[in-house]
Amino acid sequence: MSRRQPGDQAFDFDSLYGTENEMPYSGTRSFMRRRLTRELEGVDYAVMGVPYDLSTSGRPGTRFGPEALRRATAQLSWGEVWPWGFDPFDRLAVVDYGDVHFKRGQPERMLLNTVDQALKVLRSGTRLIGLGGDHLSTYPLLKAHAEVHGPLALIQFDAHRDTADTLDLDHGSFVHHAMQEGLIDAKRSIQVGIRTFYDHNDDITVLYRPWLREHGVPALIEKIKSVVGEGPAYLTFDIDCIDPAFAPGTGTPVVDGLAPFEAIDTIRALGDLDIVGMDVVEVSPPYDHAETTALLGASVILEHLCAVADKRGGRA
Repeated sequence: MSRRQPGDQAFDFDSLYGTENEMPYSGTRSFMRRRLTRELEGVDYAVMGVPYDLSTSGRPGTRFGPEALRRATAQLSWGEVWPWGFDPFDRLAVVDYGDVHFKRGQPERMLLNTVDQALKVLRSGTRLIGLGGDHLSTYPLLKAHAEVHGPLALIQFDAHRDTADTLDLDHGSFVHHAMQEGLIDAKRSIQVGIRTFYDHNDDITVLYRPWLREHGVPALIEKIKSVVGEGPAYLTFDIDCIDPAFAPGTGTPVVDGLAPFEAIDTIRALGDLDIVGMDVVEVSPPYDHAETTALLGASVILEHLCAVADKRGGRA
């Protein structure tokens, strides 16, 4: 490994690998202290924010989600991750690619710019992690991933199905539009933690909240793997899948949600699926307390990276 230069890791670290311990109250708040860059040579994952909340049907504020998720990772950037016993950034080269740029009040431009910027990342051979934003931000990410990988299995953690049958495109209908456009393969897709009413007239496997309470996490892991199979999959994690007692900072909270351990234990077990992209959405820091919600969302991404790094093993 190349010599490590102490300082602000997002600027001064001389390698894409490894972690320089910094105090959580100092330094640039890039995601997990990774390098801020648009250069993708040798990069495994790029983290990209979509600071958008114009399609929310509840409380606004998710435009501040990417910033909050990055800031929360300052509490997580210490090297080896429990219980994995290794630093995933010794095995994966990850950079912070910044945010998608668009001007206020221009949802169409947000959609176009997100697709364009995501395709630049994906066509370089780099995988992408999105930081939302309300859940509409997943739609252009799905479009970009489907253009590169073909129709995707959707693994969706959520309180809502987001399958409203309407011509309007927003955070409550994007899954419907994704199915209509062939971006996702409904028969290979699964939704976890649903506890709001939507018509179920499609082929997506829906696991409502009582199912998980009755069957438990091991059965959930087995069910996800059996539905998704071996093809490319996209993981989208709406933070409102978690009970608002644990994640109050979201726009459309719904009681009786998942406990954090149910989500984290599941994410840890999905490393052998071909998850070609993921995002965490609907973190709304104006309604958060002590960064609880943002810290959980950031931890979900970190656990996914650990699961991938664990399957990869040591860096060649």
